[in-house]
Amino acid sequence: MSTATDTRVKELADLFVRFLETNTAPEGLFTDDVFLDLTLPQWRLQARGREEIVALRRRSHPVLGTVPRHRVDATPTGFVLEFEESWEDGQGTWYCRELMRADVRDGRIAEAAVYCTGDWDQATRAAHAREVVLLRP
Repeated sequence: MSTATDTRVKELADLFVRFLETNTAPEGLFTDDVFLDLTLPQWRLQARGREEIVALRRRSHPVLGTVPRHRVDATPTGFVLEFEESWEDGQGTWYCRELMRADVRDGRIAEAAVYCTGDWDQATRAAHAREVVLLRP
């Protein structure tokens, strides 16, 4: 894997956030043969290629939302992106936290592993707020 510059890492993180918020992969984000390994609390999914990754995203998050917070850190082969997502659907407001390790090749994401907390509904967030005092948001 080739190394990515800090500037390109920031650009790729911003493009990935746009992907999450639009369910459309911006030009220059993924290599043609990109591989995704998505781990959920009790499930694991994989996809290869831009079209398959976009289709997986649209199936798992058909309703658009926002990424209110994210942080990116460069690694020797790409970057790590920590992010949160929020969205609303007919059942209410949802939230999740995720971490992605991405390998970059030729300035694009070539491989990514995403670890997701799973989707927290309003009841889960309320129970968490009653039982846990976070030191940081």
